[in-house]
Amino acid sequence: MIDVVTWENAGAFGHALASHHKLRYRVFVEGQGWDVPNYHGMEYDQFDTPAAAYLLWRDHDGEVRGVTRLIPTERPYMIKELWPHFVEGHDLPASAKVWEATRFGIDDRLDHATRRRISAELVLACQEFGLAHGVDQFLVMMPVLIIRKVIGGAGCPYEWLGSPHQVGRHRVAAASVDVSSAILSEARMRLGVTYPVLSNGERNKEAA
Repeated sequence: MIDVVTWENAGAFGHALASHHKLRYRVFVEGQGWDVPNYHGMEYDQFDTPAAAYLLWRDHDGEVRGVTRLIPTERPYMIKELWPHFVEGHDLPASAKVWEATRFGIDDRLDHATRRRISAELVLACQEFGLAHGVDQFLVMMPVLIIRKVIGGAGCPYEWLGSPHQVGRHRVAAASVDVSSAILSEARMRLGVTYPVLSNGERNKEAA
């Protein structure tokens, strides 16, 4: 299951927020060589605000092993504020129907099968979250291989928004990813996941 953790409900998830910042440090600072703010082994930036929602995959001990951060584009967001040159020939949105999805990361200390499962569930969780919250599209900024193999491989249509750039150890690009019930159904079929992946509260929103 994927938990949706925010500043408002973080108390219900123990140390999940701190654990996710530690995972981001291992993935993005140690693993990918990003020059981003960090403190005591935790990575963060100015977009970690009450507007952010974190999709967190936690193990049986409550440690976060997979993450994606979601921010509505009607609030300040990373691509627009820091990396607008990644978007060419497209207007940068400011809409409750378009959210930014970044900081997609999975603990590389896990075995391959578990990493694949977490990756699949995070992609599905984004679609489920989008449907539950009236989101039509996500903007992503991720390594090109992740966009192609993980998002595209799941059957989620995407459009490149500009040319890739070298960030740390990876070629990174921005893209838009559509959200719909048909896309979710296709992704579930391709990934072999027949069940909803979001926790109960978010599933209830989608059903409503």
